[in-house]
Amino acid sequence: MSLLVAILLLVIPLYVATLPTNNKTEHAIVVDSLDIAPVWAGHPVSFVLLTKLPYQFIAYYDEIRQMTIAQRNISDRIWTINKLPVITNWDSHNYIAMAIDDDGYMHLSGNMHVVPLKYFRTAQPLNASTFVEIDRMVGTDENSTTYPIFLRGPENEFIFTYRSGMSGNGNQIYNIYDLKTKTWARLLDKPFTDGEGKRNAYFDGPIKGPDGYFHLAWVWRESPDASTNHDLSYARSRDLVSWETGAGKPLILPITLETCEIVDPVPQKGGIINGNTKVGFDEQERVTISYHKNDANNYTQPWTARLENGTWKKYQITNWPWHWDFSGGGTLNFAIRLGSVTKENDGNLTQAFSHIKFGSGTWSIDSKNLSATGKLQRETIPPSLLKVEGSFPGLEVRLLEDAGRNDVIDTRYVLRWETLASNRDQPRPKPYPPPSMLRVYTIKIIWENAYAKP
Repeated sequence: MSLLVAILLLVIPLYVATLPTNNKTEHAIVVDSLDIAPVWAGHPVSFVLLTKLPYQFIAYYDEIRQMTIAQRNISDRIWTINKLPVITNWDSHNYIAMAIDDDGYMHLSGNMHVVPLKYFRTAQPLNASTFVEIDRMVGTDENSTTYPIFLRGPENEFIFTYRSGMSGNGNQIYNIYDLKTKTWARLLDKPFTDGEGKRNAYFDGPIKGPDGYFHLAWVWRESPDASTNHDLSYARSRDLVSWETGAGKPLILPITLETCEIVDPVPQKGGIINGNTKVGFDEQERVTISYHKNDANNYTQPWTARLENGTWKKYQITNWPWHWDFSGGGTLNFAIRLGSVTKENDGNLTQAFSHIKFGSGTWSIDSKNLSATGKLQRETIPPSLLKVEGSFPGLEVRLLEDAGRNDVIDTRYVLRWETLASNRDQPRPKPYPPPSMLRVYTIKIIWENAYAKP
C-alpha cells in the first residue's frame, strides 16, 4: 500500500461500523430441536454432524471427554449411543473427522495432536455401533500425526490427508482408499510439502472449484509460535497428484518454501496466521484467497488475492484501525475471522467475517476490487441459539454445520453446545463448568421482502 493511499484510508475509514447495510433480508427460524447428550464444557474441541439419509450421525466427546458416536433414523427422536476407547485431554486440536465411503462404511479419525494415528472403521455399512479400531493405515509416517481430513478426489476417490510431524517441522501426507480390498495406500509417493526440518505448512483445502481444479492455499510456520507464520502460498491440481502454479507451471513434490508459488510474501510477525486463509471463487469462477496482514500503520487488515490471467492481484477488503497482537503456542482465541469470497445465486459476491471490536456478519463484495461495500441483513443462525444458557462465567456458544446432505431446500441441521474458550491447550484450575447439553437444531431460512422499499 502506498503512503498516499494509507493516509486517505485513515482519513476516510471503511471499517465495519461505517459500511451501509444492504436491503437484502434473510431470516433463520428453528423448526425443531433434539437433545443428544451432556458434553464436556471445560474447553472447545470440534465435533462432527453428518447426515446421510435416512440416518444422522454425531461424533463428540461426552461429559467425561470420551469419544462417542450417536446415531438415529432421521424420522426418529431416539439416539443410539456408542462409546469408543478414546479420552481426550485439554488440547483443542483434538477434533474429530468422520466420513462415509461409497459402500456405506464409516471412517473416523481424531484426538490427534502430534501423536500416533487413531483410525476407526465400521464393520457394517451405516452402523456406528460396529466401529473397530484399525492399528494402521499405511504403516509409515503415522507416529506423529495431526489434522485428519477425509475428502473426495476428482473421480470421487476416498482420500485421507494429515500432517506428519509437528508445528514448525512437518510434512503433509495423502492416502487413497481401495473399496474392494478395504486398504489404504499412498496417493502421492512423496509428501506434498516438506518443511525441510525447519517449518511446516498450514492448509486451507484442497477445495474443488467451479473451474475443475483443486485449489490449495497455505502459510508456512517456522515454530510453534503463531507469530512465525509467513508467506501466503498456493498450488492447484486436476487430479491431486500433479500440481502446478496459478500460471500453469508444474511443481515438483515435495513442495518447499523455495519451490512454492508465493501469493503474498508476508514476513514473520507480519499479521498472517494459519486457520485464517480461505479459498473462494468470484462470479467469473476465478480463485480467491482471503487472509489478513499488518499494514504500514501496524493495523491488521483483511485482504483478498485473486488469480487474474495467471497473476495474483491483491485487494484490501476494508480498513480496520486496530492491531491484533498474537503470538505463542497452543490454540488461540481468534480476534479476527474471515470467510471465503462466495458467489450467491443472484451472481453477487459476499463474504462472512467477525471481529472482536467491529462485530460480525456478511459483507457485500465489489466484484472489481473485492472491497466490502455493505453489510447484508442476513440471519443464518436464529438469535436465540446465540444466547448462552449456562450460568458458569465465561461460557460461549459452539455451533457446527452439517457435513452431510439432507436434500431439503432452505433447511439445514446445526449442532450446538457451550464451552469455555480455549486455554492454549493447558488444563484449567477447578472448578470446571457443568456439562452442557449437545443439541441438533433443524433450521429453515425465510426470505422476507428480498429488497425492502426505500
